[in-house]
Amino acid sequence: MAESSDTMDLTAFQLHEKDTGSADVQVALLTRRITQLTEHLKTNAKDHSSRRGLLKMVATRRSLLDYLSKSKSDRYKSLLEKLNLRK
Repeated sequence: MAESSDTMDLTAFQLHEKDTGSADVQVALLTRRITQLTEHLKTNAKDHSSRRGLLKMVATRRSLLDYLSKSKSDRYKSLLEKLNLRK
């Protein structure tokens, strides 16, 4: 069942049918995982290894978003709107 929700996330952000590695898809998957880890850390405040992983994911997402903003600003803006990210 988890795979079906992952594939639903992919289809909304894919550039073409077999696209699994574009920056758009990676940002969408990272955002989903970040929200899951944030909820986990609300109940498990002392889980420092998960917190470190969360910070690494946020940094990776930030660098992908920076890449999109510099190279493909139209895709960047549409991605921010779809994911409800601030900017």
